[in-house]
Order: sequence, then C-alpha cells, then structure tokens
Amino acid sequence: MGAFCVTTGFGTDELSAEYEKANDDYNSIMVKALADRFAEAYAEFLHKKVRTEYWGYANQENLSNEELIAEKYKGIRPAPGYPACPDHLEKKTIWELLKVEENTGVFLTESLAMFPTASVSGYYFGSPHAKYFGLGKITEDQLEDYAARRGCSIQEAKKWLSPNLAD
Repeated sequence: MGAFCVTTGFGTDELSAEYEKANDDYNSIMVKALADRFAEAYAEFLHKKVRTEYWGYANQENLSNEELIAEKYKGIRPAPGYPACPDHLEKKTIWELLKVEENTGVFLTESLAMFPTASVSGYYFGSPHAKYFGLGKITEDQLEDYAARRGCSIQEAKKWLSPNLAD
C-alpha cells in the first residue's frame, strides 16, 4: 500500500483570472478544465510507473488506452472522498504521512478540499485482487463504531459521512 498527491494547478487561478479580466470566459474555463485533466493524467501516469517500475508487480503490463480507461490494470488507486473511501478526513492522514504541504505546497482547506484545485491524492493498493467498490449506506451503530475506531466524535463522523448515512 502507498499514498500519493500530485498537482498541475499552480498558476491556474492567476491565468484563469487574466482571461476573465479580458472577458474571455472560454479560455478561463479551459485553463481550469485542462489543469484538472492534466492532474488526473499525472495521477494515472504515476500509478502506471508504480505498477510497472517502482513496485514492478505488473512489469509486463502493455495495455491500450481503452484498457486503461476500462481499468484493466492490476491494483487500484482510490481517493478519500470517493465511493470506496468516502471519509475526507483520510486526506489528513495522507498529508501527515507524505508531508504533502511541505513537499509540494498543496494544502487542505477547512472543508478538506485540495488547493490548488487541480490536485489529486489517494492510495495505491498493489494487489491483483484489489477492486474498486462503492461503500453503501451505513447505519447509526456502524457510524458509532467507525467514530470510536477513528477516535473522533459521532458528530464529526456524521459531518464527513453524511452522504453515506442510512435514513
């Protein structure tokens, strides 16, 4: 298991603002969209390097773009805040482990959004058996158990996991 954070967002807001100032909404939007796509591509590129070189558990991998998009590779790279690990608080763990802010300048806002926004963080699971999944709805007793294991209040857990709470 590993963790990562990549960004392509430094300077994006400033460049986008220049276009906005010139009443060029199209290019302002494109700058932001391209930065987001490049960040995702960078995360995917780094994941491939981990699979094929750094960890080498898939060193014979030779997938087409279509196979990559269909996630036919071995291992996964889930991210906090997404269906497989919906708790955004886990970003703090990644930031502490990797010293993300000190090493990259990427920081977490009060709502745990990454800044610059064209940033991607998550985990690497190198097992060929690892598969993506979505966490379903959780009940009050599961929330209480999770909060206790995490060492946080039930209210804090409820705040971050609200989309996953059963009615």
